[in-house]
Amino acid sequence: MPENINKPDYSSPLEIFVERLIFRSRWILAVFYLILVATLALVAIKFMKEFGHFAITFWDASEAEFVTGVLEIVDKTLLGNLLILIIFSGYENFVSIIGAAKNSADRPKWMGGVDFASLKLKLIGSIVALSGINLLAAFLEIETTNKENLGWMVGIHLTFVVTGLIFALSERAMVHEPD
Repeated sequence: MPENINKPDYSSPLEIFVERLIFRSRWILAVFYLILVATLALVAIKFMKEFGHFAITFWDASEAEFVTGVLEIVDKTLLGNLLILIIFSGYENFVSIIGAAKNSADRPKWMGGVDFASLKLKLIGSIVALSGINLLAAFLEIETTNKENLGWMVGIHLTFVVTGLIFALSERAMVHEPD
């Protein structure tokens, strides 16, 4: 039982005002999440454009071009999934519980269970996956890929992988730390 449950509150009116203002300021983040929703709509438009181009050109595409087209569609899908993960878990962690989803049969199982540490791990994992897809697409078109750019892509991808491993190891160490 918390110590201060039966103690009188001697907070000054100024302190109460400041604390309420700070607490309510989290709603400013709602603007960020609404813009991410608009960004998700833009990703959907880009996805449809990519698919339209892919559908028109796939008959005449080489095997590498075909696989690259599929990877571009998968890339946009992963980006959309990442945005949904950030929107839902960020909103629920920092602003408010999404009441509209509370009793919905469509509520994703992970919703409400992704804390900030898990969100960071999922974010870096998604970045590694997106980077890997772009790197694979570059390797599939190795004849036309600038080798210096390819080297940079490999270096950046490895940086993302190492960062992800460090995040995962540090999170694992924090979870297994004795109280």
